[in-house]
Amino acid sequence: MNFLRFLFSKSFFKQLVYIGLTTGVLFFVVSFGLKIITKHNSYLIVPDLEGIPITALPSLMVEENLRYEVIDSTRFVPSLPPLSVISHLPDAGSEVKENRKIYLTVNPSGYRKVTVPNLIQITKRNAESLLKSTGFQLGEYTYQDNIGKDMVLEIQFQGKKIEPGMLLPKTSKIDLVLGNGKR
Repeated sequence: MNFLRFLFSKSFFKQLVYIGLTTGVLFFVVSFGLKIITKHNSYLIVPDLEGIPITALPSLMVEENLRYEVIDSTRFVPSLPPLSVISHLPDAGSEVKENRKIYLTVNPSGYRKVTVPNLIQITKRNAESLLKSTGFQLGEYTYQDNIGKDMVLEIQFQGKKIEPGMLLPKTSKIDLVLGNGKR
């Protein structure tokens, strides 16, 4: 009975009002404080960094109020200069907060050399898969009179005959001389 009397008493309702006011004030202080601390609705646009040399990045990133970190440099893109940005996360045009870290993929300064596989006397189809799996690109095909149709007779790099086992830069274009099936 005393408990019910306390629930309907004036002092209980006063305490509820104080708790509600304190909770409301605390909520608004935390809410507005977080908006100020996190700089709510204050964004920077990420610039397009693709192709920019890594030596120019420190001054550019300070100017843009951003930070950067190189996360990868194993993929080689021949159309871009060495030690330049291939791609980045977040992408160009994305909205980010000030002092955000941008993760960069950089073109390596040089690409490693790979051994040319033995393609002589195997079929064109097998030679293509072997070249692709070792990291080379397929160049042009030329045909010579030979009974083995689409059989690799010779491997060429930059117009010169090469031997299996030679070291060539990865992503080099390899040309194949194939048999045309005629005697």
